[in-house]
Amino acid sequence: MTSSHGAGRGAQQRGDEREPVSVERSNEANSKWLDAHYDPVANLYTFSSCTALVDLHRDGEVKLVVGDLGTGLYNMKLKVYKGTSLMTENALLDLPTGVVTFLMDQNEPRTPAVAVASGPYIYVYKNLRPYFKFTLPALDVNLLEQDVWNQARQDMIDPMTLKEMLEGIRDKADIPLSVRSLRFLMLEQEEMESFVNLHKHHPIKRQTVITCMGTLKKNMADEDAVSCLVIGTENAEVLIIDPEAFTILSKMSLPSVPAFLDVIGQYDVEFRITLACRNGSLYVLRRDSKRPKYCIELSSQPVGLVRVQKNIVVGCSEETLHAYTQKGKKLWTVYLPASITTMSLLDQKSRGFQAVMVGLANLEVHLYRDKNLLNIIRTPDVVTSVCFGRYGREDNTLIMTTKGGGLIIKILKRTAVFEEKDTSPGPPLAQGVKLSVPKKTKLYVDQTLRERENAVAMHRIFQADLYRLRLMASRAYVKALEGSVAPVSSVQQEPLQMNAVVQGIGPKFKLTLNIQNTSVNRPSIHLLISFLYDEHLYSMKNSFFKVPLLVPGLNYPIETFVDCLSDKGISDLIKVFVLREGKSAPLLTAHINMPVSEGLAAA
Repeated sequence: MTSSHGAGRGAQQRGDEREPVSVERSNEANSKWLDAHYDPVANLYTFSSCTALVDLHRDGEVKLVVGDLGTGLYNMKLKVYKGTSLMTENALLDLPTGVVTFLMDQNEPRTPAVAVASGPYIYVYKNLRPYFKFTLPALDVNLLEQDVWNQARQDMIDPMTLKEMLEGIRDKADIPLSVRSLRFLMLEQEEMESFVNLHKHHPIKRQTVITCMGTLKKNMADEDAVSCLVIGTENAEVLIIDPEAFTILSKMSLPSVPAFLDVIGQYDVEFRITLACRNGSLYVLRRDSKRPKYCIELSSQPVGLVRVQKNIVVGCSEETLHAYTQKGKKLWTVYLPASITTMSLLDQKSRGFQAVMVGLANLEVHLYRDKNLLNIIRTPDVVTSVCFGRYGREDNTLIMTTKGGGLIIKILKRTAVFEEKDTSPGPPLAQGVKLSVPKKTKLYVDQTLRERENAVAMHRIFQADLYRLRLMASRAYVKALEGSVAPVSSVQQEPLQMNAVVQGIGPKFKLTLNIQNTSVNRPSIHLLISFLYDEHLYSMKNSFFKVPLLVPGLNYPIETFVDCLSDKGISDLIKVFVLREGKSAPLLTAHINMPVSEGLAAA
């Protein structure tokens, strides 16, 4: 592969305003990669799911196959690159959602086929020529909708009545409306009649579309084994398609529409299909299971899915990277500096090294092994697709496309080795460094000898002090309960708890009682609160309250004001009683120690 740094100069001559990337600056930023090619005006708009590297003619020359999105409305094409130049291109009728390469049969010569998912179709190319078109099976049509359109065809209803009937069906029916009916409901009133006259004689069809696609080995795990196609559809289904007869081998249902999928195993033996769906969850499908075997709920929407050996790495829209086992156990989480634009797998087969490549919106591509960041590649534009593998005759080639339509090709240096300390799982190397512990002093040695010789006596003294402390605490607690001098007091006959708080410096105090029902599910009703105090020292605005219904677990504050009448700087207790209506025995009592009124004492 030859370097083409003149692409940047050519872009300036054509009026491109982007600054060409300097080879020297790129090498300084990342010494593990060689800059092979950069064309900022390659006019490639694609995603990682629409790129593939394949030896199309079995001549040892690997080509790049790209499903180009064009402008989104037209110019959708299947492009094939050889080296740095465009080799061939084929027009597509709809936006591509996936491009994969696979072997269809055992016939010689064993040239791989290219499958392009576009709308409800899979276009299969062999030798870069159209070979077969597979159409997804049609869905069931709503019978009520079909009857309404039959009435419109016979001119039994006008367009406005048709609209009202279709809106009623859309709101209540289990089977969704067809695309024709949905488009009709979007029209203005003056456009409805012409639309009905144009379409009323055609039968109604409901057609789903493909959202993601992958391959599954049929009965052998070899590199050149025959593979089945695995597709996810808009009606929340996964289909496995036979590569020779193009019949549906298996159909599985999902709770939501799949956006990304990853496949491992063989169809005839055992396989796992991991899918990231639009409801923010991961599902794992296994052989002979029509429903998902495992479900992993994510914290946000998935934006990428990569399998590294037996672990699943998923990128989320909240700028995080999560790793899970096949059974849904979370392994680690990495927080990224920017949002994820694309994800792919870096598989260096010569060294058995695998890592996750993550394209970010801050013009960087990060390389992760487990949760360790191994390498950062800085790019001149936001990367939208990443692909790593053998390209041309070079084994370790990184191919990226950018948001502006550029094409970047880099080659991993043969001497590049990712540091072992980064790639090895487990604790960091700093944990194995011995601490600088000071030497033992003579005082420390003497103390340890004394403890060793008098261990029994020291233990007995400690136990005696501990028992004495417990006894003193128990006596103080019993004294507080018997004298009701604590601010909180409760009895067993009623699950109530009360706390008293006095605020102010006098002569006017605010008294707040916080009463709470501590039962599990039984409310307390018909309760009263009464205060008992020396009327020569204090006066209260309200000394009697009716307590509202106490819901379990809630705190009810009851407030009143206390006026101090004495100017001698003395204080007294105020007793609080909680009673039930019709009974004289209190359910709850508490004694409140009133503070000395500083206002009257100063006067």
